[in-house]
Amino acid sequence: FTFARAKGSLRSVKMGRPQKSNKCYTNYSKTSKTPRRPFEKERLDSEMQLVGEFGLKNKREVWRVQLLLAKMRKNARDLLTLDEKSPKRIFEGAALLRRCGRLGLLEEDKRELDYVLGIKVADILARRLQTLVFKQSLAKSLHHARVLIRQRHIRVGKQMVNIPSFAVRLDSEKHIDYSLTSPFGNGRPGRNKRKSAAGGGGGGGDDAADDED
Repeated sequence: FTFARAKGSLRSVKMGRPQKSNKCYTNYSKTSKTPRRPFEKERLDSEMQLVGEFGLKNKREVWRVQLLLAKMRKNARDLLTLDEKSPKRIFEGAALLRRCGRLGLLEEDKRELDYVLGIKVADILARRLQTLVFKQSLAKSLHHARVLIRQRHIRVGKQMVNIPSFAVRLDSEKHIDYSLTSPFGNGRPGRNKRKSAAGGGGGGGDDAADDED
């Protein structure tokens, strides 16, 4: 250690290795935000209801959607404070409404900024690929739908998607189907079914875990 004088006072300076800076240079933002009150009963109950209703993995998926919805509402509130003829409100407002319309969050007769403030977390969770796979009877349950997606059995159009939280657009909803390489979509049989066929036994079960190659 050595001492250096700074503005009439002595301060110690460590010799050798330079001091580590406290600055953070990450160029990404948080995707979720933890609640301020971790033990609030009403919030805990509502989150558990959403987790069970949509078959989510954990509460972080709920917090991620809540942060996304909070940013959308903030943009809508900021645009509502501007004049109706403001170029920023016209351009950014139309982009926000167009995005909500493509995702199926707003109906055709409700394409206004006021209705963006009425979007709920459940509305966004209902547009997840996991939820739509179950609603289209491609899976036996919400948890089965998540397994099928993670094991690469589901495609949207020509693109295989293995992200359960994938937001499906309205025009892509009718193109959800089994992947072309999946045993459920006339693809190659799974490992257990090929093994049983080679041994002269019957076909394997139709479980996703058994058919996984």
